[in-house]
Amino acid sequence: MSVTGRVHSIETCGTVDGPGIRFIIFLQGCLMRCQYCHNRDTWDTESGKETTVEELMSELLQYRNFMEASGGGITISGGEAMLQPEFVQAMFEACRLEGIHTCLDTNGFVRKIDETTKNILNSTDLVLLDIKQMDLKKHIALTHVSNKYTLEFAKYLQQHDQAVYLRYVVVPGITDDFADVHALGEFIKPMKNIEKIELLPYHELGKHKWIAMGEIYPLDGVSPPSRDTMTSIKSILEEYHPNVIF
Repeated sequence: MSVTGRVHSIETCGTVDGPGIRFIIFLQGCLMRCQYCHNRDTWDTESGKETTVEELMSELLQYRNFMEASGGGITISGGEAMLQPEFVQAMFEACRLEGIHTCLDTNGFVRKIDETTKNILNSTDLVLLDIKQMDLKKHIALTHVSNKYTLEFAKYLQQHDQAVYLRYVVVPGITDDFADVHALGEFIKPMKNIEKIELLPYHELGKHKWIAMGEIYPLDGVSPPSRDTMTSIKSILEEYHPNVIF
């Protein structure tokens, strides 16, 4: 039986979610409730279009030349990709058979690292891991869930020497406290598997989705961080890791 997944959308020539030109599959469903979420419409786990691995592979392979020429590949994102683990495993295994680079974009909210999770990671060339906030209370205020599982997942990736790009969204008044940034640095300092840290400045590009769904945007009035703030946070993290970009 073909494995199906609930797909929110597809970007055929993405350039920011992993190296090179990437075929990005955004899956439906997420358990975090990030105040700055720019894909608010992905939260519902029952929405999206049911799509088979075969259908997606047929479309993906049309872009093989672009991906290979640029050092790109496939990225599975969300929502949260790890809410549909069987589908991710099947997609990545199919891509591996075709020699296509695989990238998992995840918030690390994996409550149990089981055989399916291990199989996914065995077929994953690169993990894009979002750590939202190191402080537990602040993390819960920002996402409505604990950071326990994300931090445990990060340690698991370290133990298995899984290649990681770490991502940290800088939100004024929420994630830009220098003490929290130092805490992140201390946490990742021993993680030699982290190839680089990507600092992502907060933006309001997803605000219209909240409004379209009849909801109040939680960060209305919050401006993007200044370049000075981004530079300062970059300098702090460079004390712990040599490759920090924004």
